[in-house]
Amino acid sequence: MKAVFLDRDGTLIYEKPGVYLCNPKQVRLYKSTRPALKLLTQNGFKLFIVSNQSGIGRGYFTAKEVNAVHARLQQLLKPTVIEEIVFCPHAPDEKCACRKPQPKMGQDLIKKYHIDVKQSYMIGDKKADVEFGHALGCKAVLVTTANGQRHLKKYPDLHPDKVATNLLNAAKFIVKDSKL
Repeated sequence: MKAVFLDRDGTLIYEKPGVYLCNPKQVRLYKSTRPALKLLTQNGFKLFIVSNQSGIGRGYFTAKEVNAVHARLQQLLKPTVIEEIVFCPHAPDEKCACRKPQPKMGQDLIKKYHIDVKQSYMIGDKKADVEFGHALGCKAVLVTTANGQRHLKKYPDLHPDKVATNLLNAAKFIVKDSKL
C-alpha cells in the first residue's frame, strides 16, 4: 500500500500562530484541501493524518476535545476517507518517542497498514514534518501555507524533496513523481 502522511494544522486546515485549536466549529479547510485529497485517493494513495497536539500536554485542552476536532475535520472531508488520525499529546519538554520529527507515529501506521514507505510521502508545513517524512524513508513535501515559508528561511539546512505553494500543488507533484 502506498500512503500520504499529512500534517493537520497549517497543511489541511488554517492555523493561527499561537492559537491552539480545540473548538470543532473553528475548523476551516484550505480551498485546496478537498481537491488535493481527492486527487491523491484517485491515484491509489491511502491517507493518514499525523499531528503533534502539545496543547494536551500543556493543559490547554483534552484528548476528547482533539478527537471532536478530528470528527469535524473528517465530516468536512467527506467523501474522502482518512484511514486513521494519530497524534502526539505530549508537550515538547516531555521528550517522548512519538512527537514529530520522531518517527514512531508513522512507524506504527506503516506496520499496522503494511505501507510501502518507498512509495509514500509526507506533507507538512514545518521542519518537523520534513524530518519526520525523511526519518520514515518517505519523500517529504513542504507546503508554504502557515509556517512553511518561515521555516524555509529559518532553517537553511532544511531540504524537502519538494516545496509546494499549497496542498493541491503538493498532491500534483506526488501523483507525477509516483509515476516516474
